[in-house]
Amino acid sequence: MLVLDTACVRQKLAEIETACHEALLGRVGQVPLLVARDLEFKDSRELSPREGLSTQVGRARMLHDLGNIELQAMELALRTLNEYPDAPTFFREELAALTLSEASHLKLCLDALEKKGFRWGDWPIHLGLWNAVKAEDSLIDRVLIVHRYFEGSGLDAGDKMLRRLRGLPNSHLEEAYLVMDQIHREEIPHVDFGSRWYRELCRLEGLDAADDFGTRMARLRATLPYRTEKMAVVPRLRAGFTMEEIAVLEKWRVRSSRPDVKNAIDLQGGLPSEDAPDGLV
Repeated sequence: MLVLDTACVRQKLAEIETACHEALLGRVGQVPLLVARDLEFKDSRELSPREGLSTQVGRARMLHDLGNIELQAMELALRTLNEYPDAPTFFREELAALTLSEASHLKLCLDALEKKGFRWGDWPIHLGLWNAVKAEDSLIDRVLIVHRYFEGSGLDAGDKMLRRLRGLPNSHLEEAYLVMDQIHREEIPHVDFGSRWYRELCRLEGLDAADDFGTRMARLRATLPYRTEKMAVVPRLRAGFTMEEIAVLEKWRVRSSRPDVKNAIDLQGGLPSEDAPDGLV
């Protein structure tokens, strides 16, 4: 499959619309075990710490890490289009549009990075999101993992990062802030896509989504990266989460915040703990 097998990030962007069109026509391709990259990648826990957001380098690294998240979000959406060709038509059409939206977010990050005088590849990245899903996932599992767990976590991270950026001098004029703000606002509908379709897919399978959420999360949690970021309740409610669902995730977060939890992971990679925005934005 061209996009997933293409290493060059700009070439991926050039190919993504055609790849979505082909997938909607039923011309699905083989999903590779490992997605192609044109830069060094490591386990997220091996990435170096990032400079503070008060520095140009720190904000550039933030854009680079955010671009890595948006790239994986774009690829995971395309992967779902190809691995679940029998999913409901409306679901696939919405997902194709979401894929292109993620691509636009990636382009925002790349352009802003270059405007600052930095390049894609100036830092290593991780593949934590790509590696957290598997071909054997049910469609409900995939929607919950990618669009509710990872992208929902991105709302938490984005909310915190915006507050930190707003505290910097002239932050309202800073490119990094403008990019983060736009992506954060546009990610709410992405998470809402997951919320709506999670409930609809449960309904189609005769499941009560209110009961299923906690049970399914309990089953999946062993294979998902733990999170320590506090919940951004208002954005999550706007994105279709219920207070009961937020409580389930918050209970898990608090239990997973212990220093001895070995599976804790910063999905953005390399940030000091007070700055770390983990999750899929």
